[in-house]
Amino acid sequence: QVLLVESGGGLVQPGGSLRLSCAASGSIFSISDMGWYRQAPGKQRELVAGISRDGSTNYADSVKGRFTISRDNAKNTVYLQMNNLKPEDTAVYYCNLAFLQQLFWGQGTQVTVSS
Repeated sequence: QVLLVESGGGLVQPGGSLRLSCAASGSIFSISDMGWYRQAPGKQRELVAGISRDGSTNYADSVKGRFTISRDNAKNTVYLQMNNLKPEDTAVYYCNLAFLQQLFWGQGTQVTVSS
């Protein structure tokens, strides 16, 4: 079993920045693909950014150029640096770990972008 714990959410003004962190328990982090998803009220959960175990990244079109995903295998942690935040980025952000055919999710962290 893998436990994922997100942190770093909060309230920020438009144009501001936040850095989300997701710490994973266990020993499979470095050989797993990681992702950040988000779910806004009334909408489906969507992929924001992903990073494979070899470091390849991919982003949703809506966040390209503003968000950066990274990982630190020594700390079993994945990050999401979010810059130039917009009101439409408001959502609960979830961390995801994919290993073989198993998926694990964190509890989510709220990000609210509002003036």
